[in-house]
Amino acid sequence: MTADQRVPERPLLNRRLAEFGTTIFAEMSALAVRTGAINLGQGFPDTDGPEPVREAAVRAVREGRGNQYPPGPGIPELRDAVAAHQRRWYGHLGLDPDPETEVLVTAGATEAITAALLALLEPGDEVIALEPYYDSYAAAIAMAGGTRVPVTLRPDAQTSSFRLDLDELRDAVTDRTRLILLNSPHNPTGTVLDHDELAAIAELCVERGLLAVTDEVYEHLVYEGEHIPIASFPGMHERTVTVSSAGKTFSFTGWKVGWVTSTPELVSAVRSAKQFLTYVSAGPFQYAVAEALALPDSYYTQLRDDLRAQRDLLSEGLAEAGFGVFQAPGTYFVTTDIRPLGHGSGIDFCLALPERCGVVAVPTQVFYDHEEAGAPFVRFAFCKQQKVLADAVTRLKGAPA
Repeated sequence: MTADQRVPERPLLNRRLAEFGTTIFAEMSALAVRTGAINLGQGFPDTDGPEPVREAAVRAVREGRGNQYPPGPGIPELRDAVAAHQRRWYGHLGLDPDPETEVLVTAGATEAITAALLALLEPGDEVIALEPYYDSYAAAIAMAGGTRVPVTLRPDAQTSSFRLDLDELRDAVTDRTRLILLNSPHNPTGTVLDHDELAAIAELCVERGLLAVTDEVYEHLVYEGEHIPIASFPGMHERTVTVSSAGKTFSFTGWKVGWVTSTPELVSAVRSAKQFLTYVSAGPFQYAVAEALALPDSYYTQLRDDLRAQRDLLSEGLAEAGFGVFQAPGTYFVTTDIRPLGHGSGIDFCLALPERCGVVAVPTQVFYDHEEAGAPFVRFAFCKQQKVLADAVTRLKGAPA
């Protein structure tokens, strides 16, 4: 072997990314396949979305629409549909984006968030994120050279839910803070930030000159309370990058069609980073999602009602099985406390659960910087058919202690 053929001695993976390893979702989903367990770990539905939307995708392929590179910002039909969607649901709050300059189509919300952070951060900038947080946030902040500053959502005994301490949030802001990465409805806790909380965050952003990147992919999956985009608060439109996607709302998580809405300046910045990630994506699916966004109110109501029933079925079953169960006003997920079952490590519990009872869940500890704060919590997904959830509950109730 010559010197030129030697494998470099330096690590082959950037050290800041190496700490994240394989995502917990991939690991637990592989465990579900290996053991034949019911997978309540990863948040994807086990039924596809509306047939007319699927047919729209097939029709686009057959008609040759989107089979080659679509426009960089996204096809005009989808950008128009995203703008109309914002007006339809939030126009009364003052949101009315220009589809030409204030909408950008992305490869799902994950790319949108990553592109936003790459565009808006300089090395050393601090990013406040509410922990536990979706795992891609940490990786995206690292790729952008930013510094992660977690503010912990903590269980509230009175409400049986996770709440934000606004004083802790204010104390986390320093002269190096560039932006707040916000997620509401919140994965994994199911928390939905209310008007007063959002108003306080908006006031803090304006006062300290901060940007906000908001992950609102669960905007239509709110069962108690309401979703309010923070971009609608005074002073926030010009400093907020709002992210959403079609995957959760229409049960097509594999299509990876997302979007950004913001001011022309911020959208242009995000697009500048996005073009070096996927360039463009999901051409035929963009036409289908444009049609999906125009579905009648009855679709959104039925989706919410069905998921609420699935949430209640799983939550009640988990409580009967001995878990401490936290309320989930939104999202696909229920967070549980395993200490009433005599366990303290969510990681150990979840690794053993498939063999014990044939169910897969996710330890929320992996979504924390302060790992001890998340150690006893485990997340279950309820975006599954009721018969599947009923089977999972039966298995959990019958599991040995």
